[in-house]
Amino acid sequence: MIARLSGALAEVAADHAVIDVGGVGYLVQASSRTLSAIGPVGGSVMIFTEMQVREDSMTLFGFGSAAERDWFRLLTGVQGVGGRVALAILSVLSADELRKAVAAGDKTMVSRANGVGPKLAERIVRELKDKVGGLVLGPAALASAPTTGAASDAVSALTNLGFRPAEASAAVAAANDELGDGASLDALVRLALKKAAR
Repeated sequence: MIARLSGALAEVAADHAVIDVGGVGYLVQASSRTLSAIGPVGGSVMIFTEMQVREDSMTLFGFGSAAERDWFRLLTGVQGVGGRVALAILSVLSADELRKAVAAGDKTMVSRANGVGPKLAERIVRELKDKVGGLVLGPAALASAPTTGAASDAVSALTNLGFRPAEASAAVAAANDELGDGASLDALVRLALKKAAR
């Protein structure tokens, strides 16, 4: 099983990236959220992965954080949710937004994803409601984790650069406090990197 990849980003497309690890290019399917935060082609990247093996295919899925990977595993455990549908959900909702939607039973939020109708959204919310507590981010970490879209994307960007999720969350939270909630993703990432390097 391949748990993560570290290497050079060789290519980024609409639904996948190719990561060069020691001369071998791994094609990794990923959410648009992860692909937008992965960094420039040619740069070094670390990405969490999950491999799905079927009779006729082997597919590697990539994630910007362990929390996103955990949600992917939970989502694909629901009947009717395959890898592509799970990625569609993770493209429109961050791990934290998805946790809140499931905890609140908000099927409308989940149904915003392509390929997710009302019935499937209801099934996802119903089946995952009791499983939300078992994710990588515990209640204490969630309380201090950044909740704005730009902040959660900044955390994802830092984890892609190799920072541990707790380090990334702390650095982005400190940057967010200094810059305010209206800060852009670029400004947050720059300041968070400075704070993480201290």
